[in-house]
Amino acid sequence: MTVQPALFLPHGAPTFALSPGHAGEAIRKFAASLEKPEAIIVVSAHWNTGIPMFGASPNPQTIHDFWGFPEELYGINYPAKGSPELARHASKLLNEAGIAAGVAEKQGLDHGAWIPLRILYPDATVPIVPLSLQYRNTPEHHYHLGEALSPLRREGILIASSGNLTHNLSHYRQDAAETPPYVSEFMAWLRKMLQAKDIGALLNYRKIAPGALQAHPTDEHLLPLFVALGTAGADFRTEFIYEGVYDGSIAMDAFAFHSN
Repeated sequence: MTVQPALFLPHGAPTFALSPGHAGEAIRKFAASLEKPEAIIVVSAHWNTGIPMFGASPNPQTIHDFWGFPEELYGINYPAKGSPELARHASKLLNEAGIAAGVAEKQGLDHGAWIPLRILYPDATVPIVPLSLQYRNTPEHHYHLGEALSPLRREGILIASSGNLTHNLSHYRQDAAETPPYVSEFMAWLRKMLQAKDIGALLNYRKIAPGALQAHPTDEHLLPLFVALGTAGADFRTEFIYEGVYDGSIAMDAFAFHSN
């Protein structure tokens, strides 16, 4: 069985579902090159719990957790099946690694999950298990989550983490003519650290990366990256799927992490 990569994918503003543009095209092209996974564990920046929780619903609901956007968005449904068995298996892996974890029987798919999933596999034929973040915890914590889940990739499970490389909503404007300098500075720094495989610097990004606190006033939209990185191990290889900025300030970079 092919070892699946781990992904970091953007979900952007909810309108990304209606107008995926060049980022969506690049992600679709990448998905077409993959062997279809047995299932996907999706890590969304929009589900926060005290300890890691895996969604165990056999039919996860499509959640429209946003307001004030075009009515068309509220009619979108992503009818993927869940996998209660995988949710319990993944939870057991974390518990065996000393990380308390559980399952949420009725958890659905928030927009941070279903928007990129709908681009990856629009036919919704791959079973989906959502995994929560812990906003109050560190990048290191989320990196260790990924390490504990790494064996799943050898079982044909795709780890798809969803956030954004920059996420400062005070600068979000669909009609923005210019991108703030910190956006490109932070994007360039992070890509350089990935190429250098400098995990220590990446985990310490809030203290050392240029523009870090502007790029992420709070870091929930970058925490999924560390889960994906953790699954790939120290000797990882980064495949750069897309680089670009939407709506003035939202970096839409997409990465695949492969184990060497």
